[in-house]
Amino acid sequence: MTTPFSNKLVAVMNEKIEPGIIMNALAHMCIGFGSEVGKEPLRLSNYIDADEGSHPHISEMPFMILKANSNKIRGLRLAAQERGIRFVNFTNTMTIGTYVEQLERMKQTKEADLIYYGIVLFGDWEIVSELTRKFSLWK
Repeated sequence: MTTPFSNKLVAVMNEKIEPGIIMNALAHMCIGFGSEVGKEPLRLSNYIDADEGSHPHISEMPFMILKANSNKIRGLRLAAQERGIRFVNFTNTMTIGTYVEQLERMKQTKEADLIYYGIVLFGDWEIVSELTRKFSLWK
């Protein structure tokens, strides 16, 4: 199968976290990751409507949202690191309190004790597809 995109953008979110919290986690990851990856690689376009209204910064690429539990997201994070795929993740230590308190909580938490809320991957289409094919679509 050939695709017009050389890179793939996928989020895998923890299906056990309530919707409001999971949307917040996804928003935080996308803001940071988008600024890091940049406009060109993400293929952000300005969509113009029939009234010539501008709807800027929308990716031409599909953005799949998948679901898994914390341990599967942990494993996906490790696999992404091993394969050189860019990612950003969000954990339970990044909630409640000020960002200063969150940073301190993260410093005091071992990786094995983190609860992963989600991960966003961006990289080679085939590799990201291989890493994420076992996850179900978020519905």
